[in-house]
Amino acid sequence: MRIHNVSQLAGFAKKPDLEYFLREIAGIEYVHLPILAPTEEMMKRYRAGKGSWAAYAKQFAKLITSRQIGQHVPPHLLDGACLLCSEDKAEQCHRSLVAEYLRQAWRDIEVRITHL
Repeated sequence: MRIHNVSQLAGFAKKPDLEYFLREIAGIEYVHLPILAPTEEMMKRYRAGKGSWAAYAKQFAKLITSRQIGQHVPPHLLDGACLLCSEDKAEQCHRSLVAEYLRQAWRDIEVRITHL
């Protein structure tokens, strides 16, 4: 779900490393779903301080609605899943927006938001 899952800033969470650690330590499969990530432009604008969290959240909600993520991502794929990104505040992270959208779209899922 992260845009930059191989950049040097990803550290030990780079895609190949994360795939390895998840598989070897916990028997968990890593699945990259860019459809759940914001656009590059949205992230740059928000991180540059050119807009509030509320404005970013509204724009991202429009994006995932237009992408119809509830129809393109099968519920079984996210059963027991953990959504990852690199934001330092769980309450201001696109994962929470994705989770809330899917909770409304699918109605019968449980969502727990935890910051690691």
